[in-house]
Amino acid sequence: MRTARTVGDLRQAVAAWRGEGHSVGLVPTMGGLHDGHLSLVRRARAESDRTVATVFVNPRQFAPDEDFADYPRREAADAALLAAEGADLMFAPPREEMYPDGFTTTVSVPDLSQGLCAESRPHFFDGVATVVAKLLIQCLPDAAYFGEKDYQQLQVIRRLARDLDLPVRIEGVPTVREPDGLALSSRNAYLTDAERRIAPALHRAMAGAVDRLAAGAAPAGALAACRDEILGAGFASVDYVSLADAETLAPLDALDALGGRAARLLAAAWLGKARLIDNLAVSRAGA
Repeated sequence: MRTARTVGDLRQAVAAWRGEGHSVGLVPTMGGLHDGHLSLVRRARAESDRTVATVFVNPRQFAPDEDFADYPRREAADAALLAAEGADLMFAPPREEMYPDGFTTTVSVPDLSQGLCAESRPHFFDGVATVVAKLLIQCLPDAAYFGEKDYQQLQVIRRLARDLDLPVRIEGVPTVREPDGLALSSRNAYLTDAERRIAPALHRAMAGAVDRLAAGAAPAGALAACRDEILGAGFASVDYVSLADAETLAPLDALDALGGRAARLLAAAWLGKARLIDNLAVSRAGA
């Protein structure tokens, strides 16, 4: 596996592959890799001739009081994992390569960047949209792969690529979970042993809410019960529990309002210094 540090080196490698008639898949990451990230690499390899994985902790999606300095950075270990999965190139640029002196542009996707995670992280999605737009333009892959665990982010990126006419398929890949249901996340490393035992309650509470909604329960009651269960398990606070249109992320008061479209249950809650997020598909029983 090769490593590229500059946009020029990345483009040179991709141009050579294109000249040989190869398709290219891109897996953007911030490093701290786990099996959720590696599932994206496996999917990219299954669908593309050549696979690029990026490792770049993007400062523009962190507020000053967030965990940019503490975010897991272990490039050598990440490189070994990517090589073992058969990635062809790791793009690991320094900060000044992505944001040189004088950089002022911000990419924003307003509608999908409202509500949910944006309520507590209003800066976040502009930072994500900006860096992902740059990565897609720098690499110009046939497809780029993102985890469904970060569902609002996935929808923002899908809209970004569509609105800017970027010739890239945006592929969502199902969430990878621990055996007890906890969604894999780099921030799970922040959990103490005691908190790790509590953490799966987020998924359990959400799964129970999905079952109640599928059986015809009113969303307001199902969401309130879900929130109470999360707090009762030992979480410090809940940022949101929301039932939303799976495409637009507009909040729903009733599943019937969707017609034939899909719904999603999304939640975020704090456990110690870790902010855990998760989401699940929702449908009526028999639908």
